[in-house]
Amino acid sequence: MIDRKPSGAALKPGRWLNRNILGMGLASLFSDMNHEMASAILPLFLSSVLGAPAFALGVIEGVADGVSTFFEVWSGWYSDRIGRRKGLAAAGYFITAASTAVFAIATSWWHVLFGRIFGWIGWSIRSPVRDALLTESTAPTTVGRAFAFHRTMDTLGAIAGPLIATLLLSHVALRTIFLVSMIPGLCAAGAIVLLVKEQARRPDTRDAWRSFRSLPRDFLKFLVPVGLFGIANFAPTLLILRAQELLTPSMGAIGAGVYAVGLYTFSNVVYAVVGYPIGMAADRFSKRVILCLGFALFGLMCLGFNVVDASAFGLVPLFALNGIYTAAIESSQPALASTLIPEDKHGTGFGLMSGVDGLGDFVSSILMGTLWTVIAPGVSFAVAGITALLGAAILGVMRFGKSPAVAATL
Repeated sequence: MIDRKPSGAALKPGRWLNRNILGMGLASLFSDMNHEMASAILPLFLSSVLGAPAFALGVIEGVADGVSTFFEVWSGWYSDRIGRRKGLAAAGYFITAASTAVFAIATSWWHVLFGRIFGWIGWSIRSPVRDALLTESTAPTTVGRAFAFHRTMDTLGAIAGPLIATLLLSHVALRTIFLVSMIPGLCAAGAIVLLVKEQARRPDTRDAWRSFRSLPRDFLKFLVPVGLFGIANFAPTLLILRAQELLTPSMGAIGAGVYAVGLYTFSNVVYAVVGYPIGMAADRFSKRVILCLGFALFGLMCLGFNVVDASAFGLVPLFALNGIYTAAIESSQPALASTLIPEDKHGTGFGLMSGVDGLGDFVSSILMGTLWTVIAPGVSFAVAGITALLGAAILGVMRFGKSPAVAATL
């Protein structure tokens, strides 16, 4: 449903938790349940069913991220171009849900690669337009908690997904779990269609190149540390795989796989607990400081994998850090970006930021998988940790303009 108004002004309701925020939160909950249910068992499926090496997992995640980058940039710009976002968001959620069916019929790891690319294209189409809708559905003073609520709902789905997958592991085939995961994915698309109310915006008739060139200098500068962190931030499936490898000698392959999925679920529980308070802190204090801390915590977590005691309890603190850093970044990064992008360029700006993230993820996954296979897992974790700490340092010393919106984030 679209409210057509002559102005392109976004909805600015008095309450931050309104129908739009709730609808997008439910969509994220269901979609992440779909995605994480499949992702949690993907390392086990690749290694035990398809016999694929760790390098294949890195290629799958990296190539999918790289191919989808174009769609992130295009989707954000195109939503500004046509003055509408809801249809793109709904289509993206549907594509993501449908992609897991490919995993269920895969007989080779490159079939999984095809399904992952298809799913990430859907994710790429929906993500920048959803972030723009979130920003436009609340006030600047509450944007941090709106993103935190959304990401918390996302994380509740990420808790439920692996938990359901873990419960099903002992009762049904891995391929069946992939099919079951499609149900919440389709519910996500339905939540966007039925609950989100979009206000029509004035279309931006400029071509893509002129639109990107018109983005503020402060925002373009901000993309440097964002890109560095993207290069460091490898796919979480590699965390599960590393925990599984460390625990296999003492627990056996199946036991280690189940426990590794449980650790990842635990990290999402931590996220759910700390996500909203961190979002409130970003609104009340400094979005940049919170984001710097998130980058740094990820770096420390990566370095920690090189010194951790390879026991069931030794990995728990590292997976707790995984939940905390994720909560810090996923609420503060889009909230900080929203203060650096003019309202009429939200789609273009969020699309470009998603593209930079995606390109970094592509480099990271390929690099991590290669270093892991050719040298050692510890080297890949060390490179990722140092790169993330460098991104935190650069963001920490960066200076932005002094407009009222930006000043509140310094």
